[in-house]
Amino acid sequence: MVQLINIGFGNIASASRIISIVSPESQPIKRLIKIARDENKLVDATYGRRTRAVIVMDSDHVILSSVQPETVSQRLISDDLSDDN
Repeated sequence: MVQLINIGFGNIASASRIISIVSPESQPIKRLIKIARDENKLVDATYGRRTRAVIVMDSDHVILSSVQPETVSQRLISDDLSDDN
């Protein structure tokens, strides 16, 4: 069964394919975003808002979200807990 997670503004990603959820502030993450953009593997789900979370997928895709990393991770955790019951 595919588990999906809301990453903001009605956008959804596959929870099982997420490698990490990080803040976009550091220089290595900014380089990762640039590389993904150059390789056409960047998904911008911010709707023009400020990027607050960078989601790295196992397919080398990078998703930009305007939702805080903590919020995305809490949604992921709460989905896991609700599936266990």
